[in-house]
Amino acid sequence: MEGIIYTKSKTRIAAICSWFKLRTTATREGSIEMGEHNNPEYVVVSEAQSPRVNNFKKVSVLPLVFLIFYEVSGGPFGIEDSVQAAGPLLALIGFLVFPFIWSVPEALITAEMGTMFPVNGGYVVWVSSALGPFWGFQQGWVKWLSGVIDNALYPVLFLDYLKSAIPALGGGLPRIVAVLALTLVLTYLNYRGLTIVGWVAVLLGIFSIIPFVVMGLVAIPKLEPSRWLVVSLHNVDWNLYLNTLFWNLNYWDSISTLAGEVENPKKTLPKALFYALILVVVGYFFPLLIGTGAVPLDRELWTDGYFSDIAKIVGGVWLRCWIQGAAAMSNMGMFVAEMSSDSFQLLGMAERGMLPEFFGKRSRYGTPVIGIMFSASGVLLLSWLSFQEIVAAENFLYCVGMILEFIAFIILRVKHPAVSQPYKIPVGTVGTILLCIPPTLLIGVVLALSELKVVVVSLIAIVIGLVMQPCLTYVERKRWMKFSISS
Repeated sequence: MEGIIYTKSKTRIAAICSWFKLRTTATREGSIEMGEHNNPEYVVVSEAQSPRVNNFKKVSVLPLVFLIFYEVSGGPFGIEDSVQAAGPLLALIGFLVFPFIWSVPEALITAEMGTMFPVNGGYVVWVSSALGPFWGFQQGWVKWLSGVIDNALYPVLFLDYLKSAIPALGGGLPRIVAVLALTLVLTYLNYRGLTIVGWVAVLLGIFSIIPFVVMGLVAIPKLEPSRWLVVSLHNVDWNLYLNTLFWNLNYWDSISTLAGEVENPKKTLPKALFYALILVVVGYFFPLLIGTGAVPLDRELWTDGYFSDIAKIVGGVWLRCWIQGAAAMSNMGMFVAEMSSDSFQLLGMAERGMLPEFFGKRSRYGTPVIGIMFSASGVLLLSWLSFQEIVAAENFLYCVGMILEFIAFIILRVKHPAVSQPYKIPVGTVGTILLCIPPTLLIGVVLALSELKVVVVSLIAIVIGLVMQPCLTYVERKRWMKFSISS
C-alpha cells in the first residue's frame, strides 16, 4: 500500500512521486515517533502493501460501482422534497443541471486524486499532502462527522417508507427499537467484510431499481407532459430545494477513503466513478419524470416516502409494496456503504498517526472494528433528528470539507502540473481551477441559506475539531496513548 510517512533528513531522494521531499533519520531503520518530528511532510514512497492487508480480498469494478451508487444516491428515495420545495419543472431541471455543476467536478477530482493516492483515508491524505497534517485532521473530522450525520438519515427514511404499512413505526418505543435493531444488523454486516458489503450493494441496487422501471412502463398511459412544466417562482423554498439537490448528488469523494481496499485502484476507480455517475443521474431523473407526469400535482404530498403512494395510484397495492420493499433495501445499502467509508477513513487516519493506534485495528475479516463501532454510535445518537434537520447539518459540514478538498487539489495541481499520474483531468491547470469555480459558488449559496441553528451547531462541531487535534498531539507527546504510522 502506498504509504505516507514522516522522515527527517534534508536530502532529496527519488520516490514514486518525485515532487515530494522525503526526510529520513540517520538510521532510517528505526520507527518514527509522531511527537518527535520537525515540520513533517507527507510523502508517497512505494506501492508495497503489508502482507496482512494483502490477505483480504479486494473490491472489483462492479461492486465498486454500486458502493459509489449507494454512497451518493441509492435510488430516488429522498428526492421527493425537491418537488415540494420548487415544483416539477425546477425539480427536473435541478436533477439534470446540478450534476454538471457539482457531481461531475467532484467525481473527476476524486478520480484524479484517488489514483494519485490509492490508500485508505482518501481526502484526508490529499489535504494533508497539500496543507499539512493539522488541516488533514480537520478535513477528516468534518467529513467523518458529516458522514455519520448522513448515515443517521437512513433509518429515518427506512421507517418513513414503512410507517404507511406499519403505523406503529411512526413514533414512540416501536420506532426506537426498530432504529436500534436495524443499526445493529447493518453494523454487523459491515463487520463481516467490505467484499460482502460490495456484493450485497449490487443485489440491493438491482432490487431497488427494477420496480421503478416497472412503474415507468405501467404509468405510460397516464403520463401528461404538461404536468412537467408546472412552475411557480414566487413560491419556492430555495433552502429546501438546494439542500435536497445537494444531499442527493454529493459524496462522490467518499469512495476514496477505502481506495486501499480496491483491486487495481488506478484503473478501477475512474471507471467505476464514470459508470456510477450515469447510474445515479438516470436513477433520479427517470422516476421523477414518471412521478410528476403520472399523478396530479399536490406539492404538500411530495415528501420522503411519497413514491410508494404514487406506485399505488399508478399500479396498485402490489407495486406500492414493491416500492416500499425497494426503499427499505436501498436504505440498507446506503447505510452499509456510508459506514464502510466512514470507518475506513478512521483506519486510514490511524495508520498516519492522526488518531490513536487502536483505530487501525482490523477484524479477522479485514474491517476496521473501532471505526465501525464509533460510526454506529454516532448514528444512534443522531437518529432522533428530523429528515430536514439532518440534511441541513450534514450539508454544512460537508461544504466545509469540500472547500479544503478544492484548495488542496488546486495547490497540488499548481505546484506540480507535470507530475505523471494514472488518471489526470485533461483540461490543464487553468482548466482545473475553472472546474472548481461553479461548485465553490454553490457551496457559498448552500452555506448562506443555512438556518441559524444549523450554523451554530456546525460551527461548534468545527471548533471541537480545531481543539481536538492539538490535544491529540499533546497526548502523543506525553505517550499516554500509542500512535503509529504506516511505512
